[in-house]
Amino acid sequence: MPVRKLFRYFSAPSPLPASLPQGRRFYAVGDIHGRRDLLDELLARIEDDAAARGPADTLVIFLGDLIDRGPDSRGVVERLMAFRDGPVPSRFLMGNHEEVFLKALKGDLRALRFLIRIGGRETILSYGFSEEEYRALDFEALLARLHRAVPQDHVDFLAGFERWIEAGDYLFVHAGIRPGVALEEQTDADLRWIRDDFLQHREDFGRIVVHGHSIADEVDLRPNRIGIDTGAYASGRLTAIGLEGSERWFLSTGPMSA
Repeated sequence: MPVRKLFRYFSAPSPLPASLPQGRRFYAVGDIHGRRDLLDELLARIEDDAAARGPADTLVIFLGDLIDRGPDSRGVVERLMAFRDGPVPSRFLMGNHEEVFLKALKGDLRALRFLIRIGGRETILSYGFSEEEYRALDFEALLARLHRAVPQDHVDFLAGFERWIEAGDYLFVHAGIRPGVALEEQTDADLRWIRDDFLQHREDFGRIVVHGHSIADEVDLRPNRIGIDTGAYASGRLTAIGLEGSERWFLSTGPMSA
C-alpha cells in the first residue's frame, strides 16, 4: 500500500477497547534499521503532533532493532542517545539485532557471522570501515577491529535496553510474547524473536501488545495486537503509533495526506 493511502487510512484517532492512564500520551516507534534519515523525519512529525495535541505526560518508546540493514546504524544510535538525554522522556526495548550485535562485541565469532547474515555488514561499515577493509579482514581480525571501532558509550546504551514495558491496557515488546506464558516467565528468545506462534494467536493476551519485528506493508492492526514494523530500511516507511486515553493514531514517514 502506498504511503499516502496508509496515512489517509490510519491518520484519524479512533476508540480502542484499551486505554492509557489519564494524562499520559505514548508514542511507540517501529524498527528503524539504520535509517537515520527516516528517524529524523519521524521524530519531527512526533514533535509537531505532540505540540498540536497540547500538554501531556509524554513518553516515546523505541521498540528495538535500531541497527543493521540500513546505511547509518551508528548515526541512529548517536541520534537516539542524544534524544534520550533531551527534554522528552524515552525508553528503549532490546531487539534481536541489538542482541546479536552485543554478543559479537563480546567476542562471539558465531554471533558475528550471524550478524553479517542478518544485515550487520551495513552496521560495521557505518562504524568507519571501508568496503575494501571489510572484505580484506578475516572474521577474527574483523571482530577485533569492530571492538575498537564501537565506542563504549554506544555499547552501554544498547546493553541498557529493556525487555518489555507495561502501561495501562498495553504491553510493548519487540517481537511478541509466547501465548499462555506469564509475562514474568517469557524468555528473551520469545520477546525478541518470536513470530508465528504469536502472530497467529487469535485469543486475548490480557493486554493489547504493541510490537515490531515482523514486517507488514501497513500497520498490522488486530484485536489483540498492533504491529508497526513497516520495513523502513527497504520501504522508506518508518511508523509510530500514538496513544492517549482510549485513542490511537499512526504517524509515518513519506508523503503526508492532503
